[in-house]
Amino acid sequence: MRASETNSSASVTEFILLGFPCRQEIQILLFVIFSLIYMLTLLGNTSIICAVWCSRKLHTPMYILLANFSFLEVCYVSSDVPKLLANLISQNKSISYAGCLLQFYFFFSMCAAEGLFLSVMSFDRFLAICRPLHYPSIMTHKLCAQLVIFCWVGGFLWLLTPLSLISQLPFCGPNTIDHFLCDLAPLLALSCAPVSGTTLTCGIISSLIIFLTFLYILGTYFCVLSTVLQMPSGLGRHKAFSTCASHLAVVSLFYGSVMVMYVSPGSGDYHGMQKFVTLFYALATPFFNPIIYNFRNKDMKEALKTFLPVLF
Repeated sequence: MRASETNSSASVTEFILLGFPCRQEIQILLFVIFSLIYMLTLLGNTSIICAVWCSRKLHTPMYILLANFSFLEVCYVSSDVPKLLANLISQNKSISYAGCLLQFYFFFSMCAAEGLFLSVMSFDRFLAICRPLHYPSIMTHKLCAQLVIFCWVGGFLWLLTPLSLISQLPFCGPNTIDHFLCDLAPLLALSCAPVSGTTLTCGIISSLIIFLTFLYILGTYFCVLSTVLQMPSGLGRHKAFSTCASHLAVVSLFYGSVMVMYVSPGSGDYHGMQKFVTLFYALATPFFNPIIYNFRNKDMKEALKTFLPVLF
């Protein structure tokens, strides 16, 4: 560990990310598996972005939100996986103090933005099913653009307070993080000052973004379900459920894993469980999202059939 005497808040100049300590053969296997998932994730989400961009039929608020969500997933998975892959095949598993804080900020800001995007997408489905006659006049391209900006800016603003609090903590050593990224709980555990106030504040902030967005999504889908059940036509009900199925699947994947770990930073006591749950929503969820949307959406499949032959 290298130390600097001039700056108490950054006396530790680098951290060691333990990642997945195991035999070299298993680490190489993990590197191959994670690399494949990472490349497929980039390909899947990029294909959605390109399909929406190239198909005029998909230039609607629903698909514009989906394309932005896919771009978010690309940024999200790229904020931690490249470092994870590098550490799996490298003897040097260090990350600088500034790099650790930046990784924490970008990863969890995009995690917050993902919750906001899922909320906005549920609002779009609510308008389309519960207010179909007013949908074109309410969900205009201008409002859609404003909602997209809100999600991106809101996610990054939400994490400014935790970032500021963590950057003021003194880290005097040890500097080994039992994780594959700079996560909140193991990072706070390394501080050489009391962190109860910071833990409480960060716990409240993370709980708020998780529960507010999740409860909003539940509320919108309660209204959607009530409307769908009142539809006289079985075909109409099937179409409405089909429209929402993909979004509900993604919501279940994301919130099911996030709520296990980040409602309270105290859940970091279970290091092994935390690592694998974080890995699931950091890598597996962005991987499954394009599969869910592509297989469940007829318009998207048609656009991809047109787009992919041109590409290849």
